[in-house]
Amino acid sequence: MIKFIEKFFEPSIEFDDDNLIDLILELEDRVEYLEKENDSLSNSLTEMENRLNNRVDSIQPVIYQINGREKNV
Repeated sequence: MIKFIEKFFEPSIEFDDDNLIDLILELEDRVEYLEKENDSLSNSLTEMENRLNNRVDSIQPVIYQINGREKNV
């Protein structure tokens, strides 16, 4: 049973130094790409929010003039 647990928790992929360095570089490239995409999405959302705010601000509110009698109780 102990051998099974040890085998279960041992690494399934053997990493040599070259392979590990390649994987780290690949991950750094992916992180850089995702950061750029995140910036692009943030900028797009900010632009959309500004446009929406401008459209809402340009709508004239409806003014209701309600004339009612005061009731004497």
